[in-house]
Amino acid sequence: MEIIKTAIPDVLILKPKIFGDERGFFMETYRQSWLSELGIDSAFVQDNHSSSMKGVLRGLHYQLQQPQGKLVRVIAGEVYDVAVDLRQDSSTFGQHVATVLSAENNEIFWVPPGFAHGFLVLSEKAEFVYKCTTYYAPDDEHSILWNDPELGIPWPLDAIGEPTLSARDQNASLFSNAIRYP
Repeated sequence: MEIIKTAIPDVLILKPKIFGDERGFFMETYRQSWLSELGIDSAFVQDNHSSSMKGVLRGLHYQLQQPQGKLVRVIAGEVYDVAVDLRQDSSTFGQHVATVLSAENNEIFWVPPGFAHGFLVLSEKAEFVYKCTTYYAPDDEHSILWNDPELGIPWPLDAIGEPTLSARDQNASLFSNAIRYP
């Protein structure tokens, strides 16, 4: 497993070893000892799988009372994935990390608790899977406006145009009005 550090030290990109031949490939996508060696001792309690078409933007979502750490990857297609630091006591508060995750690069993105998370589908379709450290709590979910100028996220929209959003994400809060982690 190769560890790729990002501009925010707590956010990591993990690149698993892939063993392939003419039959196909094999890779381990999760091993608790990898995370423990990185100081991440979170237990995962829920796995999620979403499928989205090109141009769908989901996020920027977070839970306040039950913050979720997420270990995310793409098993088909390609997405632009973003994590925004909402931890008020952090030196990187309000900053973001973005990366392209795809079925081709097989990278895994660690988004710690205390971050808002979202992604934009770049391929015709994408299958997105992720492990969560706490259960989804719909009454606790919040959303920050994906294109808030204060965040300055450079979403790659040139080949997409206007993204497709849920009603909740269309009516998301500005970062300055968002509920933040203490």
